[in-house]
Amino acid sequence: MKYTLPPKKRYLLRIVIPVYPAFNVYSYFADRTTSLGAVCVASSAREVEGWEVEVIDENNLRRFGPLSASGGVDHELLQELRPADVVGFYGGLTSTIPRVYDIARFYKSRGVITVAGGQHFVDETIPEALSSDIDCIVLGEGEEAIKELLCAFRKGDDLSLITGIAYEADGEVIRTPARPPIQDLDALPMPDFSLLRYARILLFPVGRVRGCGMNCEFCAVKGKPRYASADRLVEQVSRIVETMGGRQFLIVDDLFGQDRDETLRLCSLLKNYQEYIGKRLKFTVQIRLDKAKDTELLKAMRNAGITFLAIGFESPIAEELKAMNKSLKPEEMLGLTRTFHRFGFYVHGMFIFAYPMREGVGFNMSAEERVKHYRRFIKKARIDTIQMVLPVPLPGTALRERLARQNRIYPRENLGWEYYDASFPLFEPDPPLTAEEMQFAGQKVMGHFYHLRYLFLFLLNILSFPYLLLYVFSIKSGWRRWYRRWRNYFYRIMGSKVLKKWNFQMQRGRFFSKLKEAELRIGKH
Repeated sequence: MKYTLPPKKRYLLRIVIPVYPAFNVYSYFADRTTSLGAVCVASSAREVEGWEVEVIDENNLRRFGPLSASGGVDHELLQELRPADVVGFYGGLTSTIPRVYDIARFYKSRGVITVAGGQHFVDETIPEALSSDIDCIVLGEGEEAIKELLCAFRKGDDLSLITGIAYEADGEVIRTPARPPIQDLDALPMPDFSLLRYARILLFPVGRVRGCGMNCEFCAVKGKPRYASADRLVEQVSRIVETMGGRQFLIVDDLFGQDRDETLRLCSLLKNYQEYIGKRLKFTVQIRLDKAKDTELLKAMRNAGITFLAIGFESPIAEELKAMNKSLKPEEMLGLTRTFHRFGFYVHGMFIFAYPMREGVGFNMSAEERVKHYRRFIKKARIDTIQMVLPVPLPGTALRERLARQNRIYPRENLGWEYYDASFPLFEPDPPLTAEEMQFAGQKVMGHFYHLRYLFLFLLNILSFPYLLLYVFSIKSGWRRWYRRWRNYFYRIMGSKVLKKWNFQMQRGRFFSKLKEAELRIGKH
């Protein structure tokens, strides 16, 4: 299979990060950050001679972005302003795939070559994508594949010579031999956020580790972890600070601290860099609860400016933790959370409501009892902020395979990919739960945590500010206590507004009528 571009001095590759299908709990951060993966691929593609590269994040168009009336970018106007020769699509979020197909259809009708990549594209989804105006799919990491593809498009070379891709030829899906994972991460070009058009980044994503060995049933990230050096991540941070004025960073590694010795060195380097520039930076990391047992690591993290921890608690129910391949027990989780707080970290707890049991497990719990478990645990753990999602049978995960085997996944003819954002029930839940109960019970936990009633406590806490002077022996300690309360009340108030907006938009949609149709199609009466 060959695609040949007409002769030109300079070609343009446009990489598009598609807009979310609807407002959800992630929307608050969407216009403050971007996808690191798309920026990494673009930074690699820029090294190909004769090519210019740009990244368009449809969720972050805060600097003069040509907006479409239906959401996202006005691609017709964009193509008039700067005609792209090849358009790549970031398919890391399954819920955005319908938007990918819509944009691909537009560009394909104008003779543009379309390429897609990301976690969504696995054996199950490849045929659909190739029949939806996607010319070529990159399977796995894209930094090396995109360079070879751009050269092939320019020269008219046969795509069969490129490993790790899928395309269609003569009505048949062709998959070339798998491309091995990139081992020398230090050799990759540095992510260049200047390639983003129209975006304003307040929280910069950076990373050092790829892969995760925890093998969670619901997660699509698999494989033995591979590590870049600590020096590379510090170089990413320093470039962003010195060229773009960045101060806040999200380290996107699935589990911070996997490579312990190098992680300790990383923390030391970050501490030294901040002392050198005389500026304090803020870092958010994703970390396992059991890392609270490593006091040396916790001290190093605090010294490095790591303040916010995103932790996958997943569930306070022991049976659900076992179903997810989690080794901790709820009582252990409480103690470890207290340790993180004692070291001064803010804890963002991530939970999955009503996780489905494995075959043969006799466990039944009503929606009301589940809500009580969650509320009790969150209160005891004194978690600063929470995120409650529903289980998602993502393509390529063991969870999807299990639920499909049990004939429990609702047909996509009724509930398409756009609902795969962890906000909607997508499969028949364990009895005695119904899908509607699963939906509203999860919202009930969030609604109890994020509520306008905290406005009074927020104002009362502001009035208590002068009493910091009473902490004569430790003003710093008094400030930390006061600020933590102020911050948490503020987020609970703002979170209530986000939930209200999400609920309003959901009620306006047709989800529940589609859900009824889906239940009937899998045989529920």
